[in-house]
Amino acid sequence: MIAIDLKGKRGLVMGVANGRSLGWAIAEKLAAAGAELAFSYQGERLKEDLEKLTRDMAGTQLFQCDVTNEEELKGTFAALKETWGSLDFVVHSIGFAPRAAMDGRYIETTRDDWRTALEISAYSLVSVAREAEPLLAEGASLVTLTYYAAEKVVPKYNVMGIAKSALEASVRYLAYELGKKGVRVNAVSAGPVRTVAARSIPGFMKMYNKVGSIAPLGRNVTHEEVGNLGLFLLSPLAGGITGETVYVDAGFHIMGMELGEE
Repeated sequence: MIAIDLKGKRGLVMGVANGRSLGWAIAEKLAAAGAELAFSYQGERLKEDLEKLTRDMAGTQLFQCDVTNEEELKGTFAALKETWGSLDFVVHSIGFAPRAAMDGRYIETTRDDWRTALEISAYSLVSVAREAEPLLAEGASLVTLTYYAAEKVVPKYNVMGIAKSALEASVRYLAYELGKKGVRVNAVSAGPVRTVAARSIPGFMKMYNKVGSIAPLGRNVTHEEVGNLGLFLLSPLAGGITGETVYVDAGFHIMGMELGEE
């Protein structure tokens, strides 16, 4: 096994809600590889959770940052510039849609719910990249988290599927523009994982069990496997990869249909 050494590297992880978050799965791997981390959070409750999660991580910085608040977003990167001077990576693990937009039919999505889902789940990557750009070192990397519903219909995922489509398109455009500076941008498309956010999706456990039975590996992906892919994409080992949506879903996305027993 090739060990990934990120000692001396510094980066921001955005969107960790708790220890089951996929952003945290990536953060743990980054920390184990020697990287120094900063985290953004929204609200005092999440701050308390992050303080508990990161208490054994030396040199960790925490920033209140609502990505829909331009002042807080600019303030976060201004503070990072003052303390670190530059960034080697950013993990964007941010997504949200109102529950009502996922309970009903997609055709009934309201304008307000559409705007909320697209602004928080997709536009935030653009605004984060814009604020991070002046700090990004040569060879820096951005990673975001997406899902299969960006390209195929997943019932009840509704407007979040549209938001993930916009997110993946943004990855490609940002990769093109930032590539001139040697900066890479990629997306991790994880299969269903038991996170707090995922379990709020109507019918999630039924979908989780179905995916595990259809996937070529005969199971669902783990938090650790998602973390490993995030670490790889943010490391020099992925130096030639940019603008990609990379799947870690036990192979589920390659299946065209469920086949019966022979």
